[in-house]
Amino acid sequence: MFITFEGIDGSGKSTQARLLADHLRATGREVVLTREPGGSPGAEEIRALVLQGDPDRWSAETEILLFTAARRDHLERTIAPALAAGKIVICDRFADSTRMYQGLSRGDLRPVVDQLHDLMIGRDPDLTILIDMDPATGLSRALSRQTKDERFEAFGEDLQVQMRQGFLALAAEFPARFRVIDGGRDVAAVAADVAATVDDALQKAPA
Repeated sequence: MFITFEGIDGSGKSTQARLLADHLRATGREVVLTREPGGSPGAEEIRALVLQGDPDRWSAETEILLFTAARRDHLERTIAPALAAGKIVICDRFADSTRMYQGLSRGDLRPVVDQLHDLMIGRDPDLTILIDMDPATGLSRALSRQTKDERFEAFGEDLQVQMRQGFLALAAEFPARFRVIDGGRDVAAVAADVAATVDDALQKAPA
């Protein structure tokens, strides 16, 4: 099964992805925990290009091309081989983030994102966990991390508000694979809901 986590910056999705991996490994399952952009050597190099530097460093169109190139390498080198080996892949962000951050927030480019995705990636996750979070709280958390990868946080709270609305709209657009979980609670409570959701999906998945 291919599981992705989505949400605004600071929503706690990275923590929840790690906790889910720990939970599944404790049940004896083989798990690959990865992230985007990144997850393979070539994609990690592209990550440094797109997440660091001035907010206006790249146009939205250039970002879409860079993220798609990183995703293709990630798919070829990490995701597809792990799935073929029967492992569960958990990925912190995937194409839905590009649909939002480049396709929605920086111009009406969603059709471009989808066309490139269909042409070069060709698959969506089996299950997407959307960690929903108040935009102001998420931004405060994101800025407190003090990492180098702060280029999108620099766009401010307006972007966070727009992204939250966009992610919820995506969940409504793809209800078969999205599950929305309230991220504004204690980490353990969120993790318990995530684990229950995934356990249920795995039980229903075809053998």
